[in-house]
Parts: sequence; C-alpha cells; structure tokens
Amino acid sequence: MNEVQPLPESYPNAHRADTVETLHGHEVHDPYRWLEDPSDPACAAWSREQDHLAESWLRGLPRREEIADRLDALLRTGSVSAPVWRGGRSFFTRRESDQEFPVLFVREPTGVVRRLLDVTELDPSGLTTLDRWSPSLEGDRLAYQISSGGDEESLLHVLDVSTGELLEGPIDRCRYSSVAWLPGGEEFYYVRRISPERVPEDERQFHRRVWRHRVDSDPDEDVLIHGERLHHTYFYSVSLSPDSRWLLVHGSPGTARRDSLWIADLEREEDVPELRRVLDDEQGAQATARVEPDGRMYVRTTLGAPRGRLCVADPARPEPADWTELVPEDADSVLESARWVDEPGAGPRLAVLHTAHAVSELSLHDADTGRCIGEVPLPGTGQVTALNTVDELTEGPRDRLWLGWTDFATPPCVYSYSVGTGELELVEHAPGREAVPEITSTQVSYESADGTTVRMFLLAPSTPPRRPLPTLLTGYGGFALSREPAYTPSALAWVSAGGVWALPSLRGGAEEGEQWHRAGMRENKQRVFDDFHAAAEYLVDRGWTTPEQLAISGGSNGGLLVGAALTQRPELYRAVVCSAPLLDMVRYEKFLLGRLWSEEYGSADCPEELEWLLSYSPYHHVGEGTEYPAVLFSVFESDSRVDPMHARKMCAALQYATSAPPDKSPVLLRRETEVGHSARSVSRTVGMATDHLAFLAEATGLLRK
Repeated sequence: MNEVQPLPESYPNAHRADTVETLHGHEVHDPYRWLEDPSDPACAAWSREQDHLAESWLRGLPRREEIADRLDALLRTGSVSAPVWRGGRSFFTRRESDQEFPVLFVREPTGVVRRLLDVTELDPSGLTTLDRWSPSLEGDRLAYQISSGGDEESLLHVLDVSTGELLEGPIDRCRYSSVAWLPGGEEFYYVRRISPERVPEDERQFHRRVWRHRVDSDPDEDVLIHGERLHHTYFYSVSLSPDSRWLLVHGSPGTARRDSLWIADLEREEDVPELRRVLDDEQGAQATARVEPDGRMYVRTTLGAPRGRLCVADPARPEPADWTELVPEDADSVLESARWVDEPGAGPRLAVLHTAHAVSELSLHDADTGRCIGEVPLPGTGQVTALNTVDELTEGPRDRLWLGWTDFATPPCVYSYSVGTGELELVEHAPGREAVPEITSTQVSYESADGTTVRMFLLAPSTPPRRPLPTLLTGYGGFALSREPAYTPSALAWVSAGGVWALPSLRGGAEEGEQWHRAGMRENKQRVFDDFHAAAEYLVDRGWTTPEQLAISGGSNGGLLVGAALTQRPELYRAVVCSAPLLDMVRYEKFLLGRLWSEEYGSADCPEELEWLLSYSPYHHVGEGTEYPAVLFSVFESDSRVDPMHARKMCAALQYATSAPPDKSPVLLRRETEVGHSARSVSRTVGMATDHLAFLAEATGLLRK
C-alpha cells in the first residue's frame, strides 16, 4: 500500500524580486515575474524542483492504484457519435474500450462499416489528435484536420473515401477552420491564417481569412473571399445551403458574443462572391443561420431575445427588418438549435432544441407557422449533443432525426427519432464494457449573496452512508459556456468511492441565457465567485459536507474560479485542484490568446477595468501568513491558450505565503509536456485525473478507513 511521502520542511527556493509597476495610479507588485519565461535558467531549474516535489508526493498517495483502476474502467466504456450523412454514406466516430482516441468510420449505403481514419495509425506515439472532419457533399472525399503535441495547430488534409488515398495535405495555419464543400468535391471554402511574415510576431495566432481552395493546388494561390479589412482577432466559419447556391459566413471578434453574418448568392458565378451583410457585431447579438432544403434562411439569434428566438427569411432579403419570427423567446429555457426535417404526408417540420436550466428539451414545430406540434421524448435528464438529419443526396426516409445523447451516468450514444411515428430508438450505445456505478442525480436551488437563485446538480451514491461526506465542488462560470449533464468519469469515480459531486450553474455561463452570461462578466465577475461560495455554504449548511471535507476543482476559466475561491475564502475549502488556470489578471492579455478575452474580463489598459481585475486577481490577493488549503496546480507546457506562467507564479506565491504545514496542506505544481489545453489520449486522461482525485481524496479523507 502506498504511503504519503513527507514533504521537505521548505519548498524550492523562488526569489522574490522587487518588481513594482504603477498602473493608472495603482502600485502593482509582481515578485515572480521571472517565472513568466520558461527559457530563463532560473525558471527552468525551479520547475524541475517542482516536478520532483509533485511526483514524489503524488506517487505515494494512498490507494492511488484503486482510483486509477476505477477511472480506467469508467473511461473504457468508450463513445460513439451521431452520424453525419453525405451522398448515401454516413460518417461517425467510435472509441472502443481498448482505444486511446475515437476512430472515424464510414457506413456505406450497403450497410458495410469501414474504418476511415485512426490517428494512432498516423502517429503511434499518441500525441496526434483529430481536430475536425468534413465529408464532401457527395461523400466521396473527406477534409480532416489533425494537430500534434497539444498545440492545436491544425493541419488540413483531404483523402479519397473509397480508397483511403491521401489527395492533399498538409495545409497549415488551419486552426479552428470549418470547411464548406462545393458540388463535385474539387473545391471548398475554408478558413486559414495569412502568412506569418505579413503580420507582427505577436499577432501570428490571428489574422484569419476565408478562402476558396481547389484540391491539390497551392494553398498560397487560393482565392481570398473575406476578412481583409476586419479586426485581426476575427474568427470565421463557413457553410453552404443544401443546393450550394448560398454561402454563409459567420464571424465574431475573438470570443466576444457579438456576431457578424454575411450571405452571398453563388448563382452569380463571380470569382469572388459579393457578401451581403446580414448582421453587424456592433448590434451586440449572436446569430447563426442555415438555408434549409425549402430554400428559406432560418436564423437563431439573441437579437431582441437574450434566451434566443428562431426567425425565417428569404435569403435574397436577409436583413433583420425582413425576418419573420417563428419560435419566440421562451422565458424559462434557452434556444440551442433547430433542424429542418420533412414528415411525409404532413409537410416540413422543425426540430427545436432548448435547454431548461441546463437540461435538454426537444420539440417539433410546423416549419411554416412555428406552431409547436408536440414534445420529443428524451431518455432522461441529460444533454442532446448533436441533432442531425439525412442530406439531400441520400436515399431513404426523410423524417428521421439522429440525436447524440449523454447524461451523468450514460456514455455518449446515439438515438433515432421518427417524426412520423413518434418513436425514439436507441440505435448505438457506447461500445465498451459497462462499469457505471449506481448514483442519484438531483438538481437543487440555492440563493447567492445578492439573492439570485442558482441551480446546482448533485451526484451522490444511490445508498449514501451517513452524512456529512467528502464533497467535490466544481464549476466554470464564463464565456457563456453551459455546463450541462454529461458523462463524467471523474465525478462517477468520486461518487462510487462514497463522496458527493456538485456542479452549480454559475453566472457567466449561458445556462439561463445571455443575460445570465452578462451578469457574470467584466465588472460583474465577482458574482461568479459569490455564486460558488454560496454553493459551498449550501452544501455545508444542508449537512452534505464540512469545510474539512470540501474539495474544489476547475480548469481554464474554471481555474480562475477556484483560484479566486481559495484566496477569498481559504477557510471554506480543504483542497483545490487548479488546472490550466488564469491567475494573473493584470498581465493575462500579454500571453498566447489572452487578448481575445478582454471582452469577457476587461483590460488592464483601461483604468476602470484594471480596478475590476485587481479586485479579484488571485495572484495579487495571496496574503502572507494565511493558512491556505492544499493546492495542486496542473499545467501543460504545450498549452497554446492559457500560458503556464499563471500557475508557476501563483504556486511560488502560495508556497511563500501559506502558514499551513506542507505535510497537511501541500502546494504542488504538476507539469505535463507534449499535451495542450484540449484533447488528450485516454491514458493521459487517466493519469491526470488519478493524480487530481487522489490528491483531493487524501486531503478530504474520502478513501480513509
């Protein structure tokens, strides 16, 4: 049995420099700025010492192997995605129990299923991930993007679906690119950054453009379609109508929830189609549009409706003044998407997906009037992850919907729904062995500091022992990202060991619409932390747990969340996992993609906004002599979104300041190389989650006997 190794009496030395800046009248101290530069020999040496410290502690945690085995079994259930139909073929991903990554398959019209693309065959090292894929309209070609080492720098390739022959690639600078194929499979529209030689060095991650590309031609000779005169932080996506007449281009500045939308009529056969602006980002709304088989443009938008509404228009007259509202805003749910589907003998329908307090709801509407016809029964309290229909070139029933589905206890699977018969059928479950424990899942409500009602999911053992119990509280609360019920192996592992797992729908997310998001951004960011503290207090007050048994965990913006939590209320939390976090909110814009996030947080360049940031910036609120909880920072050296410097500086600051004994409340930094902010192999996922849960379990007594 493993035993926790004693920590040294002092942490690795990190000298405190007298670095002080005066910003808009504020003296800002930054004693660990030297830890921003990983190439600095002092920073490199300090990092190696932290590696040794973290490894020796984590390796010796009790019952670590038991946690790893449980996580491995829960992840080995595998997954399967909803099919995408093109030209009679359907494309989908599946991960078997013994596979590290999902594999892309194609199902032929005959029913034969073939393996089409397996990244482990391309790279046995396990460092390459499949980022995106898009079959041509005829289903005979596939554009796919892969990246390596966690850098998310997608390289685009094209292969022949029938033979598997590589037709083209790699085309670089395609990070986050969508692909819209033209008929015949010889050309497509896509998004690519311009040559780095044309832009300042600190802007090379930006300057995207929309291009038209001919397969197997020099991408540097592509036809420029759009983006030349817009701000360099703009992101774009492209799509075509089913008849390939209408090109739609969606854009937004960085991660801002302010969309622009353009449409072009390709029937005019111009080399560079004239894009007509439908919506401008200055209108401050989101909008996504599709031209469906009936020839009408359907627009899902928050313009005049923070929870979203569905409108319809003639693509030739696409401006908001000519929109007709089909599905109005609902006061109790958020509009997520809508798909057009034909019901034989009855006419076209719209499948409309809402979420009510983060739980998916699906309904059918008349496509002409928007009138609700009825509800689609879903398997339970969970999340519809995809909503697909058959394309125009595929023979077969037109009244079918394919739904990707998951919930807290169900690995990703696929259902089929017949609009004509009203029958919902499970057509493919996760292919791996079943290892999901029996749990109870409930959604509760509590009041935040300002009286706002916040909802929270609670997972607990189906036959819980006497309370209070070790509890793991997590959250996100930013960028309008909703945390919905989804299969979460780390949560199930915690609960199966006898603990409670809690997920509140914090402001800053979009669980209650765009107003919920805006209520937790910029000058309102403290409300997110207040919602989180109130969730913790609810769990303690209701007897679920105690501060000595309460752990918290978060990553990325969620890492900022738990960083603020541990500095604002250190007495409320026993242990913290802080992964890929933002923590120095004065300098975050100077690193990697940070400048994209000023719309969400504010900018230190603005005097008023600097005050917002300084009011909660975790790095600047570490107080000497405070008894801080146990903290494990996780960082990824290939992270191309959030710089590891945040965790390095915060780790050094906490190790210096905390009055808690290292053997009771250690402050550790766990580093990984050749992985980044996003996708990773199953083995690496198990390794990281094992360290995180074992660390929290030891601190809260979860596995003690």
